[in-house]
Amino acid sequence: MSFKNLGLQKELLQAIDDEGYTEATPVQIQAIPLILKGGDVLAGAQTGTGKTAGFTLPLLQRLMINHNNQKSHKVRALILTPTRELAAQVGDSVKTYGKYLPLKAQVVFGGVNINTQIRQFQSGTDILIATPGRLLDLVSQKIIDLSHVEILVLDEADRMMDMGFIHDIRRILALMPKNRQNLMFSATFSTEIKNLAYGLLKSPQTIEVARHNTPTELVSQVVYPVDNKRKRELLSFLISSQKWEQVLVFTRTKHGANRLSKQLITDGITAGAIHGNKSQAARTKALHDFKTGSLRVLVATDIAARGLDIDELPHVVNFELPNVPEDYVHRIGRTGRAGNEGKACSLVCIDERKLLQDIEHLLKRKIPTMVEPGYEPDPSIAAEPIQNGRGNQRKNPRGHSGNSQRNHPSKQRVKP
Repeated sequence: MSFKNLGLQKELLQAIDDEGYTEATPVQIQAIPLILKGGDVLAGAQTGTGKTAGFTLPLLQRLMINHNNQKSHKVRALILTPTRELAAQVGDSVKTYGKYLPLKAQVVFGGVNINTQIRQFQSGTDILIATPGRLLDLVSQKIIDLSHVEILVLDEADRMMDMGFIHDIRRILALMPKNRQNLMFSATFSTEIKNLAYGLLKSPQTIEVARHNTPTELVSQVVYPVDNKRKRELLSFLISSQKWEQVLVFTRTKHGANRLSKQLITDGITAGAIHGNKSQAARTKALHDFKTGSLRVLVATDIAARGLDIDELPHVVNFELPNVPEDYVHRIGRTGRAGNEGKACSLVCIDERKLLQDIEHLLKRKIPTMVEPGYEPDPSIAAEPIQNGRGNQRKNPRGHSGNSQRNHPSKQRVKP
């Protein structure tokens, strides 16, 4: 269906046309008319389905109602995201689609100088895209007033729950008018998400464009059995022998991401790491270098699983399987986006056999296995408990998790 048939105003259609888009995706076809009507929406959609435009376009149009009666730029729409990268990505979409409208937007997140963000608010803003922690910091300093919010969007709500933001979200909800439009987008519908939806949304229209927890059919998946100590060697071999030029690799921990990127550089492969302990400047540079081809490999923790938007990314590698099966879906969802084919491979040692079974149970199918000659697993090696998992918490001096896994996600907050 063409965007012209969805009830969008000419300024938005012009911005869409400038980007070269003509046909709307299924989530956009369903979400845009519902949001334009002003009701609450609960949407479940795979990553890469165009959901950001699905809420950004109608949000912009609704804010134009009575815009001329606004004497100043007050925060009328709030979009909450779990990570800095996703906040920046949504901010870019708002800027792109709203370029012909007189609306102002600001993006705020941690890891950068708060004083710079404070100065940006001196002239006001209509649309605020934020991570929960930095938003509350600015609210506590009376820089941001949420008492005029008309539209709230919770983007990647399930990821925010996983990262322990539920208490921050509840504090933010208490600062806004009760009479507002609420939009919740989530890749999965866990019990926690359903409970949050029931308490937040008013008679919501529900959208689900794909069976949840199902990776896109455009992503081919394969498992390489290999001993843990030979994973890095196999990864380097696959990248070099198969001439992979752009590879996103996932590890379980920040330390593991740093170590692997250094080892790949030693192997002659340009690589960088991105995770929660990196400064925003370092994360931005690494992502830019990866997108432009200066880095062949970007090694990331699950903090980046949903915040990265990379056009035509061909390869995703699970160097280590995630402890949470749903995170596997989010990881491989970085490829196979916007109609492009992608490949996802997982290097699985004997210690991860149970994690693989859990993932296959979630997917309701077996993932094909391929043994690379010369890297066959040693059958004499016994499985050992996986370190730094949910049962092996380490605390840093602030009391937060020392890695990306959490015993009680709803009770801890990971640095966004």
